[in-house]
Amino acid sequence: MNPISRRQFLASAAACGLASAVPPLIVSSASAAGSRSLLRAETRILDIGGRAATVLGLVQPGGAQGLSLTAGQDFQVRLENALDAPTLIHWHGLIPPFGQDGVPDLPQPLLKPGEGFDYAFPLDTPGTHWMHAHTLQEQQLLAAPLIVSDPEEAGLDEQEIVVLLHDFSFKAPEELLAGLTGTSAPMPGHDMSGMGANGGHGASSGGHGSGGMAMDINDIEYDAYLANDRTLDDPEVFRVEANGSVRLRLINGATATAFWIDTGSLGGEAIAVDGNAVAPVRGSRFPLGMGQRLDIRLRVPKEEGAWPVLALREGAVQQTGFLLATRQAAVRRVAPTGEAAAAPLDLSFEAGLRAAAPLPDRRADRNHPVLLGGNMEGYVWTINGKAWGEHQALQIREGERVELVMRNASMMAHPMHLHGHHFQVVAVNGRRIGGARRDTVWLPPQAEVTVAFDASNPGTWAFHCHQLYHMATGMMIVVEYVS
Repeated sequence: MNPISRRQFLASAAACGLASAVPPLIVSSASAAGSRSLLRAETRILDIGGRAATVLGLVQPGGAQGLSLTAGQDFQVRLENALDAPTLIHWHGLIPPFGQDGVPDLPQPLLKPGEGFDYAFPLDTPGTHWMHAHTLQEQQLLAAPLIVSDPEEAGLDEQEIVVLLHDFSFKAPEELLAGLTGTSAPMPGHDMSGMGANGGHGASSGGHGSGGMAMDINDIEYDAYLANDRTLDDPEVFRVEANGSVRLRLINGATATAFWIDTGSLGGEAIAVDGNAVAPVRGSRFPLGMGQRLDIRLRVPKEEGAWPVLALREGAVQQTGFLLATRQAAVRRVAPTGEAAAAPLDLSFEAGLRAAAPLPDRRADRNHPVLLGGNMEGYVWTINGKAWGEHQALQIREGERVELVMRNASMMAHPMHLHGHHFQVVAVNGRRIGGARRDTVWLPPQAEVTVAFDASNPGTWAFHCHQLYHMATGMMIVVEYVS
């Protein structure tokens, strides 16, 4: 089927009521070069398990969430704060100039209620990205997809499906944090007073692992796990064409939950991670840490049918997800829990990835050791033995090839995210590889991963664990350019 008939199929399916009953998660809001997109941070109401939940969102004037743009244009976005608390949004996966990255006080201050800011910079990083608050408001679902299409892929005959995963609690994020630490804690870089004013309260348990040398996997028990704001009690159903090609753009926006993506009998090929193309890896189960993105291309069978694509919570039985279903297929309920706990995420998938466009071969000019530490007992998480605000920056110079040698000495995994750059994974547990290009990499307990990047974007850039509560209690540092 050619691209025109594919569009006709999707249009007819929607006209017949066969597409999902909910509006698409994202729409293109910048159809013409030079036009400006408008996003408002505002409150929303969701139905979570039959209970009303007040959450936050990044919403366009027409009601759609997120952005779909095209590489080669300028990123021109006006962000307006319609909340009753300060906020700021980080463009995760993009490479903006210093000052437009969206991390509070690095250097932009939080936007006060009613304030707005116009962002403008070249958009040259195609791929599956996302945007989110760099405050505890991330837990309140203040996040959305940010898809940047590659003009060279415009003629591909495939259907794109975007899914944002999240973990949800009826408790305010400050209450969850207090349950972990025994007291409230400021977010790195700014005062968190009033950040949870829009959060709901309810029954959820914030639990600890066993501490000590036992591996800790999940430190919060959430009320629900979401895919595009929905649980498996009422999942999103994407109508697809029999024998058609589908590209899943999956984003783990959860604050403290990693998932295994299970495509079941469909299988598929991982073709990109964190927006960067990789040599295809076939499989039916793929790891996805907090902050990471994964593109999977799959082929729908020739026969009518419906197939769940699940996100399995690591170390637990809970799951969320969505369904792919052909035009005539009936849809059956999928349980929100599996029969057995999913395994912890490991590095086997990472070690097998190969970048489609690796960094040029070059010896590193500078190596920085990065030791990750901390434990559940005191719930303080550190980099090189110190918490945020206690240590000096990792200093680099423009033009250098930099390697960060990260070793996780703790008993919890850490998804480590570098702002302002994409890096390449060049070693896993001491073995050199030409691994994937990323912006967020998974560090299991007692593991070592080395990443390399070229210092080409001067500024002072956040480098932190993308488990929100690990960052909030210390696991953040900055990478600073010096002359």
